[in-house]
Amino acid sequence: MIPIAKPLIGEEEINAVVSVLKSGMLAHGKEVEAFEKEFAHYLGAKHGIAVANGTAALDVALKALKIGPGDEVITTSFTFIASANSILFQGAMPVFADIDPKTFNLDPDEVLEKITDKTKAIVVVHLYGQPADMKSFREIADDYNLYLIEDCAQAHGAEFESQKVGTFGDIAAFSFYPTKNMTTGEGGMVVTNDDELARRVDLIRNHGQIKKYLHEELGYNLRMTNIAAAIGRGQLKKLDEWNSRRIENAKLLTEGIEKIKGLIPPYVDSRVKHVFHQYVIRVEEEFPLSRDELAQELREKDIGTGIHYPMPVHHQPLYQKLGYPRDICPNAIEASKRVLSLPVHSAVSREDIEYIIQTLEELSS
Repeated sequence: MIPIAKPLIGEEEINAVVSVLKSGMLAHGKEVEAFEKEFAHYLGAKHGIAVANGTAALDVALKALKIGPGDEVITTSFTFIASANSILFQGAMPVFADIDPKTFNLDPDEVLEKITDKTKAIVVVHLYGQPADMKSFREIADDYNLYLIEDCAQAHGAEFESQKVGTFGDIAAFSFYPTKNMTTGEGGMVVTNDDELARRVDLIRNHGQIKKYLHEELGYNLRMTNIAAAIGRGQLKKLDEWNSRRIENAKLLTEGIEKIKGLIPPYVDSRVKHVFHQYVIRVEEEFPLSRDELAQELREKDIGTGIHYPMPVHHQPLYQKLGYPRDICPNAIEASKRVLSLPVHSAVSREDIEYIIQTLEELSS
């Protein structure tokens, strides 16, 4: 089976974890602090604050901005549910704007139509590793005095006009789940250039504690461990190499798939470095199999697939209970019926890609 995702853990990470275990310093400590500095430096950001997971990173980022009840936050419905749930965690209301059907990312023009006097922020998701149009979103945020939050859970090392994502907004959130372009097992990182926001994030993730047993505000225990950080430091050193392999694999896949009628390979904005957390094709009506039939055939031929995502967030039972209309965001609805993810990670070989393309060609006839 060619898996849809495969975390790569090398001797460097294993040895680093063993060293932490032998030290006895397992919880948050110097290893975490080193990872925070290295990750922020890699992005060209001032502050990195490590947390327990990517969802926590989003939650803490929004709390640091003091978003709360009565506020509206605009985001995409075509994403993993954590992007929207992080808004609900604040008692605020997610407002869904539609996507650009080519990039699958939030459409700036659609966002403009959703702004009201209650709008406090925009959560932009860099879906599948392709940066959203950050020039437009930065202008919108500035023009309307809104906070701009970047959800970079799928976009480690991605760039818009040669600037790394995570550095355009007021604050950004990364995930290090095992399927991401780099991992810490579980883990997340909040990134910002704002000293006060960094201070607040640090407080919120650690019981609101300004020094031991002195608590300034309500906070969580969402710290990263030294064990996770040790893995992350090793992974970060390999990230650019792994991203380059993903990009090359995506190029080879596209060269083959663009010749197959009824399959549309990913569109890549000319202004961006797309790091292909997922390689996502559209299965159109002209193809002889439906999207789900094609996925089943590929799995039977030992090719892993994924559907990211099978329904827009506003169709999820939770959001239906909250009263969201089903007919909003038509581009997101249509994409959820068409998208199919194929293996693109750095462990996918050229032979694997040739087999994937050959299989798709055979299934197209």
